Amino acid sequence: MRLDLVNLSHVADPATTCVYPGDPTFAVEAVATLAEDGFRLNYVRQGEHTGTHWSAPGHFTDGGALADDLDVQDLFRPAVKIDVRERCANDPDYTLTRADLLAWERDHGPIPPESIVVLWTGWDAKWGRDAYYGYDRAGVMHQPGFEVDAIQWLIDTGRLGGRGGTGTDTFGPDPGADPTYAVSKLVHREHRISVEVLANLAALPETGASLWCGGQIVKGGTGSPALVYGVLPPTP
Repeated sequence: MRLDLVNLSHVADPATTCVYPGDPTFAVEAVATLAEDGFRLNYVRQGEHTGTHWSAPGHFTDGGALADDLDVQDLFRPAVKIDVRERCANDPDYTLTRADLLAWERDHGPIPPESIVVLWTGWDAKWGRDAYYGYDRAGVMHQPGFEVDAIQWLIDTGRLGGRGGTGTDTFGPDPGADPTYAVSKLVHREHRISVEVLANLAALPETGASLWCGGQIVKGGTGSPALVYGVLPPTP
């Protein structure tokens, strides 16, 4: 059976990769060359949450599952996409509400149980530029996110369930101006992941697709930079 895949990851390039404030600097250094060694090899230095990546529950939850506690099904989940680009263009602090979710379901049907709910804010188009951070004059970062009440509703109704998660084209599911990480803490309270800094979300349909998250499984890791694929629904 042939799978139709779309790439939802940004290229990992130190010249264009936006790093979350306080995270390690991303660098690539050549340590072997064809001319001198007969082969090429790079030394890559980055944090676990650099560029397109996923976060494990233990990233925010004491005793929560870490990277090597997850299995294949945790990293391959049904996905839906909620397009809020127009609202975010007018309000960089926009947060997805429970009312937004109900309106989306009226148009597209119920969100499948234990899904990854992907928020398409339009920030994927800002990648590699200062605009991605959305800093104001006081140095406060402004990015859209989810409302806590919306996440709680997704959890209570089983739409996230115990094995789903959130996805976004920003640094994370929290609005950028919230320093408490309230949404991330709620998402990761159970066995759920967060897939962040997604790219090319125009290629992901609103319904019927799945997210397939690669990356390196590091013992005790809190997540991993990842090649994330959208697995598209079969075409008739």
